[in-house]
Amino acid sequence: MSAVYIHIPFCKTRCIYCGFFSTTSLAERERYVDAVCEELDSRREYLKGDPVDTVYFGGGTPSQLSVAHIRRILDSVYYIYNVREGAEITMEGNPDDLTPEYLCQLREAGINRLSMGVQSFDDARLRFLHRRHDASQAVRAVMDAKHAGFDNISIDLMFGFPGQSLNEWKADVQQALALDVQHISAYSLMYDDGTLLSRMLDDGVVTEIDEEVSLQMYEYLVDALTSAGYEHYEISNFCQPGRFSRHNSCYWRGVHYLGVGAGAHSYDGETRQYNAESLADYFAKKEPITESLSQSQRYDEFVFTGLRTREGISLSELRRSFGESLLRYFMDNADSHLREGRLEVEADRIKLTRKGVFVSNDVMSDLMYV
Repeated sequence: MSAVYIHIPFCKTRCIYCGFFSTTSLAERERYVDAVCEELDSRREYLKGDPVDTVYFGGGTPSQLSVAHIRRILDSVYYIYNVREGAEITMEGNPDDLTPEYLCQLREAGINRLSMGVQSFDDARLRFLHRRHDASQAVRAVMDAKHAGFDNISIDLMFGFPGQSLNEWKADVQQALALDVQHISAYSLMYDDGTLLSRMLDDGVVTEIDEEVSLQMYEYLVDALTSAGYEHYEISNFCQPGRFSRHNSCYWRGVHYLGVGAGAHSYDGETRQYNAESLADYFAKKEPITESLSQSQRYDEFVFTGLRTREGISLSELRRSFGESLLRYFMDNADSHLREGRLEVEADRIKLTRKGVFVSNDVMSDLMYV
């Protein structure tokens, strides 16, 4: 099994927190779609014929493409690659782009899962982020998507805004639950280097939220969603029973994937490849940068991605993939976390406990090698 990721970098405006490669050069969309289809063809051997179980349009803002653009790219994927029947075909979209007509056309084009960048149901916070939609548009987009026949909808939320109260976050979570979507991803607001938000922090324009309040927000998120029947299957992701993101789960399980488009990443089990974060370089067909991963780097990724999930890590797989010495290293460093109840072992698997999830970065950094 394998996956295909297609990066669509176009945005009408830039959000202050986004660290992904994006551009507001909307006039280049037609040329970019041509280049994506050419890259799909030129890299047809990368997945070695493995069946493709999931295709994901990420960004940027993929909903800035026309349905005709989406169709052209999907036609190329299906023509060139061995796409499994019933594959998950996801597209990210901004609520203000997702009109009823556009949504119906996306369904007809073959998109069967939507991921909406809602972020908040508070209009002031949406303006702070420089989002183009308001809360009412987000709610309406979900309703319109359901009416168009989508039964696999994910929404993204953010918490930990400067000055945000716990009660304000509770209102966001309750509104998300009222929408009855199949999947919810929730992330703490991050101050990534190079973003406008990071510069605002450095200049003293904003102040990070208190860490204890942020933890309380995460605890409420977990309690509220699990009480409502959502499965907490990954640190930041929740789904109604069985409706997990098949695409993102490929990353966490180390499945091979091809990334197409400017700034996209690929992984074949031994190496990572990176396309340049530049439209000019992408149009010039510059070869991806290849990075060979050492055993210790692959071990670190195995630990980091595996422990993010509810299933955790298979100890026998760790031994088989990395040898007895790295297994001993892992268990020696896991010992204190096992004794303190942050990790637990069930049969062959070791995973974070609820207590461990709340301090997952500290636990995982103790277990990593590099």
